Amino acid sequence: MTLRAFMHRITVLAIFALLLSGCEKGNPLTVVKAVAVGVPSLAPFFEENSGLGRDTTAVRSQPVQGSLQQGDTPGLYGGSKQPTICDVAKLERFLTDPRNHQKAQAWAGVLNIGTDEIPEYLHRLTPVLLRHDTLVKNHDYKKEKAVPYNSLLQAGISILVDEQGLPAVKCSCGNPLRPFEGDTGRISVQFEDGNKKWAGYERESVVAVKPAPRKLARIALVDVQEPARGINRPVGSTGDRDTTFNTKKRRTVPDLAGTTFARAGRELIDAGLAAGYAGQGVPSDGAKVTATDPPAGAELPFGQYVMLTVAGGGTSTSGGKSGPTTTPPPPSSGAKTPLTSSPPKPGSSGPSGSSGGRPGESSSPPPSSSSGRPGVSSSPPSSSTAPGSPSPEKSSSRPSPPPSTGSPPSSAPVTSSAPPPPPPPPATTSVPSTSRPATSPPATSEPATTEPATTEPATSEPATDGPSSTVAA
Repeated sequence: MTLRAFMHRITVLAIFALLLSGCEKGNPLTVVKAVAVGVPSLAPFFEENSGLGRDTTAVRSQPVQGSLQQGDTPGLYGGSKQPTICDVAKLERFLTDPRNHQKAQAWAGVLNIGTDEIPEYLHRLTPVLLRHDTLVKNHDYKKEKAVPYNSLLQAGISILVDEQGLPAVKCSCGNPLRPFEGDTGRISVQFEDGNKKWAGYERESVVAVKPAPRKLARIALVDVQEPARGINRPVGSTGDRDTTFNTKKRRTVPDLAGTTFARAGRELIDAGLAAGYAGQGVPSDGAKVTATDPPAGAELPFGQYVMLTVAGGGTSTSGGKSGPTTTPPPPSSGAKTPLTSSPPKPGSSGPSGSSGGRPGESSSPPPSSSSGRPGVSSSPPSSSTAPGSPSPEKSSSRPSPPPSTGSPPSSAPVTSSAPPPPPPPPATTSVPSTSRPATSPPATSEPATTEPATTEPATSEPATDGPSSTVAA
């Protein structure tokens, strides 16, 4: 090759690299490390061969209706007939042992609690199995410090979730987890250190979890071996108080007209459905529900969304501390679509994937970063705490939050700029009037007595837009 040809090639490559970096400058990719089932962490908080937790290889990531899911979504997580997948007592003994004080301080700092709060915090966590490949902010233990990094946990990994449904601890190694803060549609997944690309992996189907607006009383799980078997697990229990239900049984939308927004959310969760709201801002807990879409009496699959219309659409003044409090109907996890969308149609597959197939297309605006901290108790208002849920934690010897501590993927509810629903037709028409939400941004799903770091171009996987960041605002 002549010198001239060589210089020409270098110039072309330089121009190409400049153009590529210009395209990525506004919204760069977030590098994410893949974490496969059964592959030990290189720098764990807890030795993985000590039997702290057990993953399962019997799970493949389920179809999903949006890459951002709220922690109280029925069927978001899984369980099994052998519920003891995480030895919480062993983790507690390890972290409260004076010989491990330095490690306990680093662990507690990630979760924004004091070391003396560790036992109380652990007793409020619930073991579950991931049913989706899930994005989190993971933490290794290196040089006596918690080192954060974004990771993608494979479906089948056992974790502990907190009272708002957020991933809190990876069971096999005890590593603390916080919410993923990046754009779920702008990730570069790296498969390395023994974490090979697993069967069933689809980048368009990964999810991140945002906190439920209020503390949960129970979590509605799906048995990972028998998807028709649902499991109601009380928060803070390890499976000894589980009750079961049939996930294949279609759910009837309750008559919610005239009830409060808070009560409507509880009744939908009780029915195995998720609440959605389309409107400007977040309704107050006492706002009156005037209609649902689908209407009362409609039958839906387990985990499907029901859109609520509220009189006046007044905004809540009490739920600000608990982070996002709305859940729009889940959009498709495929290619980007316009930011406006329509509510899911009755009969489409819910988060549990119980009716099979890929859900219909819809989309929501991408999540934004927040400064709120989910922490140990996210400070939900006492007036809206679910019945039977533990009281807020005490504040004792709480260290100042380290920079590695995460925050919810989204803090401000996504609102709709669409006009309100049209008025009912004149009395002379025979067409019944319905109160269908104009669009499908956020809504609230309130649990009750039963339920469900670098940013740089990718090096191991080609960049695509992926899911356009998504539901459950």
